[in-house]
Amino acid sequence: MVRQILPISALLLGSAFLLFAGGVNGLILPVRGSFEGFTAFSLGLLGTGWAVGYVLGCFYTPRLVARVGHIRAFSVMAAFAAIAVLGSLLLLTPWAWIPLRGISGFCFAGAAMIVESWLSERAEPQTRGRIFGIYTMVNLGATTGGQMILTLGDTAGFVFFVIPAMFYCLALVPTAISSTTTPKPLVSVKLDLGALWRNSPVAVFAVFMVGISNASFGALAAVYGDRIGLSIALIALFTSVPILAGAVAQVPIGNLSDRMDRRKVLVGIAALAIVADLGFILLAPEGQLLNLVLAGIFGIAIFSMYPVIVAHANDHAEPDTYIQTSGGLLMVFGLGSIIGPVVAGYGMTALGIRALFLTTAAAHVLVIGYAIWRIMRSDQVKAEEKISFVATPVARASTPETAALALQDDVDAAMEAKEEEEAAAEQR
Repeated sequence: MVRQILPISALLLGSAFLLFAGGVNGLILPVRGSFEGFTAFSLGLLGTGWAVGYVLGCFYTPRLVARVGHIRAFSVMAAFAAIAVLGSLLLLTPWAWIPLRGISGFCFAGAAMIVESWLSERAEPQTRGRIFGIYTMVNLGATTGGQMILTLGDTAGFVFFVIPAMFYCLALVPTAISSTTTPKPLVSVKLDLGALWRNSPVAVFAVFMVGISNASFGALAAVYGDRIGLSIALIALFTSVPILAGAVAQVPIGNLSDRMDRRKVLVGIAALAIVADLGFILLAPEGQLLNLVLAGIFGIAIFSMYPVIVAHANDHAEPDTYIQTSGGLLMVFGLGSIIGPVVAGYGMTALGIRALFLTTAAAHVLVIGYAIWRIMRSDQVKAEEKISFVATPVARASTPETAALALQDDVDAAMEAKEEEEAAAEQR
């Protein structure tokens, strides 16, 4: 294990710094914004700004890297991400924070793609799956650590703006001093909605709705926690518990989806999410225990849906289009992420804090309705034609390069099988 990790330790460290900074930055803004009296609608727009920047980063980073190279592009991303965080400290107004958050999203996506491209290049085929698992756990731990560090100080000061800026800068050090050769070009995403829809309508519709749901919660969960009177420590837990619960649940849910119709698994997960939605809406919990329990159930559901959807779409795709399919679905998820925080934020301002879960519940109901309709209209994929389920990091922290790193083994195996079939056919 040590021999496998050592060659990529610098890249894992750079990714950990990046995700740690993102965890701090993503939580301090809604917490501090709520303290400053920003409306839920304006705080929701921070999530929209992030999503717009993130989608654009996934589209345009390959072009920038092709022009100036990996190291220079990564340095630019880290520098502007740090500037955006510090700019948020200097300009305490939502109308400055929204575009600055967009810059953060763009830079975060670009930096993550470059690290993942390097990691994919360094990973040996026989250890790629294990490397991806280690990478996922490092990112999960770094994100959680970034969120939990807010419990150690005063969020009304400047410290939690300076810390993520410092870690964004630290993230460029491992790649800057790395002696490894320049990686291959980044995955370039071409969003073809028509082809995606023809491949799997339920995947496109569901991933758009999941984008609305997950981004709404990701952008406004801290605002909800603040408005019901949770302490900073409990707000950090409230936003971290769903991510951890979702990560743990992916393996058993993935195994289940490998054995039965993934659409039925998706319906079951969405139904579990609705249980949590209704718990928040009808019980209106204010105590810490019930909120954390419901958040855990909610996280199990919402962070397991995305990888099941991607696996279902790839079941219908040709082997040489797995990565394009996964990258395209990520972009559709991003489009949903642009809309969700706006709708939820407006609802929370107009109707109260429970409107956050009215928004997520509506998205989950639509997922169930459309998935059931498709189940009645088309047969499930045969077991022998399914690809293996791949546990995926939190979708809003994934990039097309994540899909390339996660799915490369399946692509290689499928292409080899296809070549063997063609060779056998020629012999006959």
